[in-house]
Amino acid sequence: MGTIFDVLGPIFALIALGFATRRKGWLGDEFWRPAERLTYFVLFPALLVMSGARANLAGEQALALAGAVGAATLGVAVLTLTLKPVLGLGGAGFTSVFQGAIRPNTFVGVTVAFLLWGDAGLGLISICLLAMVPLVNLLSVTVLVVWGDGHEGARTPARAFREVVRNPLVLACAVGFALNALDVALPAAVGSFLDILGRAALPLSLMAVGAGLNFRHVADNTRAVAASGALKLLVLPALAWTAGDALGLTGEALGMAALYGALPTAASAYVLARQMGGDAPLMGGLITTATIAALATLGGWILVVQ
Repeated sequence: MGTIFDVLGPIFALIALGFATRRKGWLGDEFWRPAERLTYFVLFPALLVMSGARANLAGEQALALAGAVGAATLGVAVLTLTLKPVLGLGGAGFTSVFQGAIRPNTFVGVTVAFLLWGDAGLGLISICLLAMVPLVNLLSVTVLVVWGDGHEGARTPARAFREVVRNPLVLACAVGFALNALDVALPAAVGSFLDILGRAALPLSLMAVGAGLNFRHVADNTRAVAASGALKLLVLPALAWTAGDALGLTGEALGMAALYGALPTAASAYVLARQMGGDAPLMGGLITTATIAALATLGGWILVVQ
């Protein structure tokens, strides 16, 4: 129990602090939006470059880990599509449930990985990010193109793919792994600079998650909230754990497969819903509910993987 509190206590305290500062008006949109951009384009990439460069990529664990989380995500995507007729939602609403079921909050995930397993955890989650950021974006955009409202000028899957390969998190993981594979050591000053930037990513990103919480539109969409939350927080990690075990994962790599699957829904899903004709208010409610519910479900998965 001490491990669960040690890992989740700081995470949710920072989320609560971000929520409080936004709600009280101490820090408004003029702070949070630039802070989110700074984290996404500068601080997190610095962290991921260094973790990728230090990751242990030897053996079959890396490929099996990517395969496990990929297979689980595809499985949940197919299951969500089969549930569409019984959810009672229009096309735009369904796209939000779909995103809620498959998009992981990498800000929370990187922090969980670091607090549980240190640099080894950062290396493992970098493998997940490199594999999954392109996949979840392509799946989400495709569903939004098919069922979202109004696509004048909206992105197509082909254009989405071009954006994915330019995604700063994907690029950072790729650079880190390239340095790793080529056995290139960065100059000490550069490594220290990136380490300092990376340390700033964790608290700022979690406070930004809290600042973005929105409890409106939850009570009016209980079926959608329950379905999306169960798929994301229970079914996806269970599938990832099962797939990882079948692929021969052990120890921390098997635990990472389950924990990556158990992450709450990413805040970026709201932006994509707003851009591409999804139900953005419902998406905001799904993100908020999943973030709060993950306090319990992540604790349960930590017990399983420890």
